[in-house]
Amino acid sequence: QPQLVESGGGSVQPGGSLRLSCAASGVTLDTYAVGWFRQVPGNGRFGISCISSDDIAYHADSVKSRCTIARDIAKNMVYLQMDNLASEDTAIYYCKAAIFDLETAKATEYWGQGVQVTVSS
Repeated sequence: QPQLVESGGGSVQPGGSLRLSCAASGVTLDTYAVGWFRQVPGNGRFGISCISSDDIAYHADSVKSRCTIARDIAKNMVYLQMDNLASEDTAIYYCKAAIFDLETAKATEYWGQGVQVTVSS
């Protein structure tokens, strides 16, 4: 059964950094687009960074200058480096892997269970 597991969350002071990891099992991420989303309780889940299957990175304006997303094919993982964190970055962070099969016109996606990031002094 394919599974994504996030790690690296925790508590950090404003201005600090965290590196979130998304580890995959049962699925090989190198052909998937992988994105990071975040959600504050009571609000929707919003995408902040994504890396395409050909390793092109996209970032939301709110994090563009502060985030780096990278893929490690050998480890079957995707990382999100977040710098200069602020209180508004406090949220549950999720990774998602997605692929679209052109032959069957079928989309497949997997979500991780989420990891808490808290930015507070």
